[in-house]
Amino acid sequence: MIHKPPLTPGYHPLPEGYLANVVTCLEMKERPVLRPTPDVAGLALERLGAQDTARFRDLFRAVGEDLMWFSRLLLAEEALSGIIGHPKVQCLALVQDGRDIGLLELDFREEKTCELSFFGVVPSAVGGGAGRFLMNEALTRAWAQPISRLWVHTCSFDHPKAIAFYQRSGFKPYQIMVEVHPDPRLTGHMAEHGSPQVPLLRKAR
Repeated sequence: MIHKPPLTPGYHPLPEGYLANVVTCLEMKERPVLRPTPDVAGLALERLGAQDTARFRDLFRAVGEDLMWFSRLLLAEEALSGIIGHPKVQCLALVQDGRDIGLLELDFREEKTCELSFFGVVPSAVGGGAGRFLMNEALTRAWAQPISRLWVHTCSFDHPKAIAFYQRSGFKPYQIMVEVHPDPRLTGHMAEHGSPQVPLLRKAR
């Protein structure tokens, strides 16, 4: 049976100041075999709590500024504190030699499910083994809990090798979506130089 798509085939102009990207959702329903962890010196994980909103925002920007990460930048202080300090959310900074270089957040608030809600390393750490170390930690911590499903979503603004990395880690794609949202560089939530791969189209004056 062929279902009619919610968007008709063809091009769909966006309102001024808006962006669209293709979101891929991936999941795994059993504990995977971990890939070998690279020998990267000086890596450690530190748990972030409700009081660490400033550190979280700094790390969120450092990891995600070129990947169009903006959702947490829209949150008020109380809302952000409530998430990262929630007892069923594990929010962790990947630290190397005293410097935050990666972000990992595991959300267990849905019963028997874990969302890998944020995962990434700063640009200078990409390709050096820190990402594999962080993913193995994510998988180990997630499946240490009584879950039957671990899922993550990535989008077309993410690193071009993100989907392949997730698939090598044991995730399988299961849904494609289109996300439309205001450009955070125009609303003031992100720096204008962020995500340079995405054209910045200013609203007509």
